[in-house]
Amino acid sequence: MTSDAQPFLYDIGKRTDYVGLGHEEQVEHIKAYVCKPSSVTDKAVIVIHDIYGWQFPDIRYITDLVAAEGYVAICPDFFLGKKPWTSADHWAEFRDWLKDRAYFLTYYLSDQSCSAKKIGVIGFSWGGMAVHHLMLKNPELKTGVSLYGIIRDSDDRYNLLNPTFFIFGEKDHTISYDQVSIILLEKKLKQYCQVEYRIKVYPGQIHGFAELKPDDMKPRDKPYIEEARKDMMNWLKTYV
Repeated sequence: MTSDAQPFLYDIGKRTDYVGLGHEEQVEHIKAYVCKPSSVTDKAVIVIHDIYGWQFPDIRYITDLVAAEGYVAICPDFFLGKKPWTSADHWAEFRDWLKDRAYFLTYYLSDQSCSAKKIGVIGFSWGGMAVHHLMLKNPELKTGVSLYGIIRDSDDRYNLLNPTFFIFGEKDHTISYDQVSIILLEKKLKQYCQVEYRIKVYPGQIHGFAELKPDDMKPRDKPYIEEARKDMMNWLKTYV
């Protein structure tokens, strides 16, 4: 857990036009953004981007933030070179767009994460949904954090193989707390899950709140954003 002597870096500076502290790597036909800590480690965290892709400044910022806590942090292009979603795209076409983007969930594990012996995974929105999938299929992962990922209901979606932390915002326009999805998730995990899990809803927060730039944060939201980031890292430090 984070000590008082080494506080969690929930913020590492302004992010307007953020370039990143890491670098891009090419492994065969896959590109990835990689940021390494100041000291050698055998621990890595896979960061799964949202629909805006691996080059989006906010996701690179989060990747750097994770690396600052002592992990090799890697954000692969899970869209395999295909065009990410943009603000100019029409939401009526979103489902068709999503069908054309295949998950690429295992390539960057032990072989490509700098030979890491302990690997965790975090994901945001679309990436949060991917984390849930990984927690059902990949026992080699130590843990996962799913941030505001849509949960698809079926009987085989709740028997998690690894400790998993689910983060949601109370005012999420995509997954609101009143919707059956979160209530159902709590019910089904109690029924089927045999590993550690946690569900936490942050008051008043919207979809994507944990990735907001400092200049986009409202004063009333900043404590919850900081809390979510600290909770995410504390969960990772418990298992990875």
